[in-house]
Amino acid sequence: MAAAFLFSTGGAAIKAISMTPWQIASFRSGIAALALAVFVPDGRRHWRWALLPVAAAYAATLVSFTLATKLTTSANAIFLQSTAPLYLLLIGPLLLKEPLGRSDLLFLAAVAAGMLLCFGSAQPAVATAPDPRTGNLMGAVSGLSWALTVSGLRWLGRREGAGNAATATVVLGNLLAFLVTLPKALPPPHAGLLNFGVLLYLGVFQIGLAYLFVTRAIRHVPAFEATTVLLLEPALNPVWVWLVQGERPAASSISGGVLILSATMLNAWWQNRRG
Repeated sequence: MAAAFLFSTGGAAIKAISMTPWQIASFRSGIAALALAVFVPDGRRHWRWALLPVAAAYAATLVSFTLATKLTTSANAIFLQSTAPLYLLLIGPLLLKEPLGRSDLLFLAAVAAGMLLCFGSAQPAVATAPDPRTGNLMGAVSGLSWALTVSGLRWLGRREGAGNAATATVVLGNLLAFLVTLPKALPPPHAGLLNFGVLLYLGVFQIGLAYLFVTRAIRHVPAFEATTVLLLEPALNPVWVWLVQGERPAASSISGGVLILSATMLNAWWQNRRG
């Protein structure tokens, strides 16, 4: 729950910083890579070439989500990223040889419908969401790249054993996101104390500490419970943005988000019952 709470504050924090999306993406990930390397010693060990494609997918998730959050409503950004299970079920048969079942097809249809509702929302450009169309596209990209990240971690687990691949991948992914976006982030702005403080919060707490909580909890919490509790992130994310920035997502976006999250929870329950 602590991890989900910290993750959920990302939208409000990103929108509170008066920098370009590229600057936020770069400096946030740079701080997070350093914080994770300090907090989690395994994150600075066990690096190998096999992690690079998975880390690149994770870096793409970090960057595209930041761009989406800055350009469209926070609700659309997080709900579209939450469509990752849709891509994951489509990728599974190709990369992991995991067949689709009938219940999976129903889940895919529900998530796809929720995704269409988010894309179809007639949301005008506002100060907190200046380019909804591009932001929605980036949100969909973040969902796809997150699905690739999860698939890659499963592949690494089967190939080399679970080990410390996830921790090293998160650190390497943040480092890649920092380096790739750095040219677009330079020259660094005169951030000011508030901007610097929020960036520090994003890197150290919203990513670093939250990930530390997840790694500690996942050893003791069943997968279904972990999945359900972490759904607090997309549920709370738009709430914090509404309270802090006054951003009100369209009704169709909320409907799409409810459909995506409900389908995800039901699918997790069904897979847990079947397993």
